[in-house]
Order: sequence, then structure tokens, then C-alpha cells
Amino acid sequence: MELRVKRAPRIDLEIAVPGDKSISHRAVIIAALSNGVCTLRGFLPGEDCMHTVNAMRALGVRIEQPEPDTLIVHGKKRVLSPPKGEIDCGNSGTTMRLLAGLLAGHTFESRLVGDAGLSRRPMDRVIAPLRKMGANIVAEGPEETPPLRIYGGYVEFVIAYQLPVRRSKAPCSSQGFLRRERPPSRSPCRRETTQS
Repeated sequence: MELRVKRAPRIDLEIAVPGDKSISHRAVIIAALSNGVCTLRGFLPGEDCMHTVNAMRALGVRIEQPEPDTLIVHGKKRVLSPPKGEIDCGNSGTTMRLLAGLLAGHTFESRLVGDAGLSRRPMDRVIAPLRKMGANIVAEGPEETPPLRIYGGYVEFVIAYQLPVRRSKAPCSSQGFLRRERPPSRSPCRRETTQS
């Protein structure tokens, strides 16, 4: 069989691509810490990202999902509530890593658990820099594996930390974390307006 394809004179269509997994995790957390209501469109409603959504709900954040790829997140002004039980991260290493850094600076105790697969994954590359910042994190599994018990409290504003490997998903860089106890005197962002 012979097929002949001719060039179309014009292609007029719209393509909807699925949301990005990495951005979806982080967008939910940032919105949860905001000072108001955030609408997230293009959210990836996969299992891993939904574990982050449910984790934030467990921390007292109200999150509505009117459509599979749309979230309405009611920000808690950086003040999360103590969870009533363990926070299940499923098989999402991103959820556990990001929450470890987030919860280290809060004033309550929390415990992050995962499924059998996640429980075999070492978290030392995340725990080490957080401990250097002053975080109190205990990996209850062998060789720094989950579950992670986090005793929240004060963490340092900035540290110098050299990653032991080239590629790491540790939730910090050489610039470290901002201290919740000592917010900056002025916002790093400003809105500029012009008058005509």
C-alpha cells in the first residue's frame, strides 16, 4: 500500500497539555502558605500530586477541587495546623522531601510515612542540610529511610552547604531557608505602578 501525504495549507487547532508534576507539588504548597485564596489551573491530578494536596489538607489548609485540573486553595498565612495523625506521602518522594523542609520550621511535631517503596528510599540528602540548619528530624527506618519524625522549631536563616553529589533533590541550596521567626523587614517583591 502506498500513502501520499500532502502539506496542509493551514493547521488551526488547540492542544491542551497535562500539568507539570514538579510545578503542581510546589504550587499547592506555596498557595497554602499565601495570604489569600489562590486558584490553580493546569494542576496535574496524579497520585503523587494528590498526596501533597491531602498532606496540606491534613495541615489545616482548605482545598477545593471543582475540576480535576483546578484547585482553589485557601492560604493559611504561613501558619499551618498540627496534623491529627501521620501524614501519608504514598510513593511520592517529592511530597516527603518538600514537607520535611516545610515542617522543620513549624512549632509542632509531625510524622511523615510512605508506602513500601518510599520507605526504602534514603532521605539523608534532605535530612543532612536540614539538621545543619538546626532542624530536629529523626529517620526511623534503617540507613536514614522513612518514616520521618519531625520535631518542629527554629531553623537558621542561611547556611553554607555543599551538596555531596551533583544532582540532588534536597529542598535547599547554598542559600538555605528563610527563618519563619525572623521575617525580613521589607518584602523582596514590590509592585510598581506608573501614572500617565
